[in-house]
Amino acid sequence: MTPGLPPEAEAHYRSYDEDARLERHWLERVRTQMLLERLLPDPPADVLDVGGGTGVHSIWLAAQGHRVTLVDAMPEHVDQASAIGTFAATVGDARALDRADASADAVLLLGPLYHLTEPGDRARALAEARRVLRPGGVLVAGAVSYAASLLDGVREGWMDEPVFVEIVRADLATGYHRNPDADPRWFTTTFFHRPEELRSEVAGAGFVVDEVIGVEGPGWMVGEPEGSLLAAELADPHPELALLSAHLVAVGRR
Repeated sequence: MTPGLPPEAEAHYRSYDEDARLERHWLERVRTQMLLERLLPDPPADVLDVGGGTGVHSIWLAAQGHRVTLVDAMPEHVDQASAIGTFAATVGDARALDRADASADAVLLLGPLYHLTEPGDRARALAEARRVLRPGGVLVAGAVSYAASLLDGVREGWMDEPVFVEIVRADLATGYHRNPDADPRWFTTTFFHRPEELRSEVAGAGFVVDEVIGVEGPGWMVGEPEGSLLAAELADPHPELALLSAHLVAVGRR
């Protein structure tokens, strides 16, 4: 079993092309990189991309001049990332990083927190991120919004499907996202955060939380038209608008 991933999530990623999704849904990818450009130290910095998949963001970070190490639970992802050759890549578990104390200027956790469905596991991953950060280092921790399925269902026309409606009902009530029939349209086992939950978990690990940001803004719900990046930026000073995004990031400082 792949460390840190439920078996159904592991199966999902063995058959799913995440790179193609981030190309198709450009807004999440481009906006995330715009936020990283603002939030991370100037290059060259030592950046640990935990849960970095096949390296979509690591490629970009390395091109900016950062010293990047990607860590992912899926060996297939790491093999693909390693072949790129512009950054280091290794198989690992977000809850037990093979990294020295205070050895990174920035840690990205853009995937692990929603695949670690138990609070204790998320706490361990956040504690590890803090351990490997230098004093003053920055954490960028990603999460899926608890309202993401509801908004996605309206956008995609799935609200007339009873199985999906029950998934949404559970997401909104508990944050635990389950896809009982493994329908490829509806993602896999994950935990969806409320903004205040994400802030609380990051603060509970000992970080000073600067902000919780909605990544995509409202543009993802209407086909990601021109102007979506500006709309997301305009929403940033208004925390109550974060729930218009499918993804959230918390920014923490050690």
